[in-house]
Amino acid sequence: MKNFVQVGDILDAIAPAGGVIGGTAYLLGSAFGVAAATAAEGEAFAYVVEGVVALPIPTAAVAQFAKVYWDDTAKTLTTTVGSNQKVGYLSE
Repeated sequence: MKNFVQVGDILDAIAPAGGVIGGTAYLLGSAFGVAAATAAEGEAFAYVVEGVVALPIPTAAVAQFAKVYWDDTAKTLTTTVGSNQKVGYLSE
């Protein structure tokens, strides 16, 4: 197909201010994902936006498939909705 760009589970992204650390979750604009590798500010990196990724889970979230949200202020997953963006479910 002539207009195909790439598979959508890993996107090309540019590291924000401060750069990114591989294996760490980030909210870039409205896209939540995990940096596949460490990159300095302004460098391109692979951004995993779909799939199952092991991340630290909130202690309150114990049920499989519990909804989780990203608290961009604390830079952590949470089960609190509030103004936090829903980013997925716990798989285990």
